[in-house]
Amino acid sequence: MSAPLVSLLGCCQRSSRLLVARRPWSSSPVSSPPMHTRLLLFLTQRFYDVEMLLRWKSRMKRRGLQKKNAYYSYTQGLYGADIAAAYYVLCLRGGFRFVGQSEWFRVDRKGKFKWDFLSYKDTPLEEADMSYTIINYIGLSNLEGQKSLRTLSLRGCSEVDDWFLARLHVFQDSLKDLDISHCPRITTGGLAALRNLKGLRRLDVSALPGISTPGLVIILLEEMLPHCEVIASGYDHSLEPEGVDEERSQG
Repeated sequence: MSAPLVSLLGCCQRSSRLLVARRPWSSSPVSSPPMHTRLLLFLTQRFYDVEMLLRWKSRMKRRGLQKKNAYYSYTQGLYGADIAAAYYVLCLRGGFRFVGQSEWFRVDRKGKFKWDFLSYKDTPLEEADMSYTIINYIGLSNLEGQKSLRTLSLRGCSEVDDWFLARLHVFQDSLKDLDISHCPRITTGGLAALRNLKGLRRLDVSALPGISTPGLVIILLEEMLPHCEVIASGYDHSLEPEGVDEERSQG
């Protein structure tokens, strides 16, 4: 149980006991307790119901996340790996472009999409835009067979973490452009795994809150990937951890 909820429960219990204890004794019939007393007693009794509801909601959210990122083996068996990958991207509200085609396939505002992409069987994906989707480490397995994938945008993906970056090595022979900006779960350790992507020509690592020394990290990335343009905006490019200069000025 979380600390704030435990604190709230204790407060409710203590307050209800004190209010009941302060009620004067009388031979007259027992009157109904005041409204605030009844409210505190109600909160105490219903506290664990709320806690259980929050836990259930969290479990359902994780279950839904895993379901949407499951391996699309059935679709692959019917239409092949390329169509399965395309279908997965659209189901997560992303977009893609097939090799040799100029048209992008995307969902509309209601999450609907056209099924025209089914006519491109055995045509691999060249570009995939998964920005602000819930793609995660498990879901990446749906794209692993795309050996012609040159561009991958993961901008603002809340579930992209260090394990996800470590698995990107499957695209080391094709990937040229990678955007992992604004991903809150990426740390410096995860960025080290990008050394396997020797073919990268553009890498966007802007505004990663998990990076404490962005100046040093960018230098290391440029050394690991000498032929890659590293884009890093939204940082104080100091070689020291963020906040150190501010502490020194206050001292």
